[in-house]
Amino acid sequence: MTKSITIYSDYKSPYAYLAVASADALAQKYGVNILWRPYVLDIPSYLGDAQIADTGEIITEQRNPHQWRRVRYSYMDVRRYARRQGLTIRGPRKIFDSSIAAVGMLFAQFEDVFRPYHDLVFERFFKRELDIEDPAVIAAVLDEAGADVTGFNEYLKEGGPAEVSRIQTEAEELGIFGVPTFVIDEEIFWGREHLPLIKEMLGRVDT
Repeated sequence: MTKSITIYSDYKSPYAYLAVASADALAQKYGVNILWRPYVLDIPSYLGDAQIADTGEIITEQRNPHQWRRVRYSYMDVRRYARRQGLTIRGPRKIFDSSIAAVGMLFAQFEDVFRPYHDLVFERFFKRELDIEDPAVIAAVLDEAGADVTGFNEYLKEGGPAEVSRIQTEAEELGIFGVPTFVIDEEIFWGREHLPLIKEMLGRVDT
């Protein structure tokens, strides 16, 4: 029986972006089925908020010095790993609401175009080439990925947000609070640093 790993992800998280290649490696080496699920982070609740001009000037901020140090370190950290994967990660000029992109994730899964959509959104967002808050932009990415977007606007107004909320509530009931989070047999692993342990677990199953 094929083992499954559920990965909770958010398109505005650079660490979630880095986890894509790791998930691919797990699927290829251990033959596991990867199930991607949306989890929309409330970043201002723990890292504060800020908006930065293209010049680098801070326009608005609700962030203390400790939070600034954490944010700056995080982007320094992810860029170290991004370079190894050949990825570009540019820090967004503001904290985006990724809810629409999360609905797009579910719609892409229904349309069987999840992976091209997933890759396009992550790559373009972290190159600052994609506004994930714009429904028309997300619809265009879905179309480019190969989806029939006829019903997307209706799904975005009706069932999509409710389904994202339901998934998030269920995740939080399991104890999930951040991304990327890997769930194997109801055991939770937050962050890519747990990949060696996850591989060890899968290796024991595989032998």
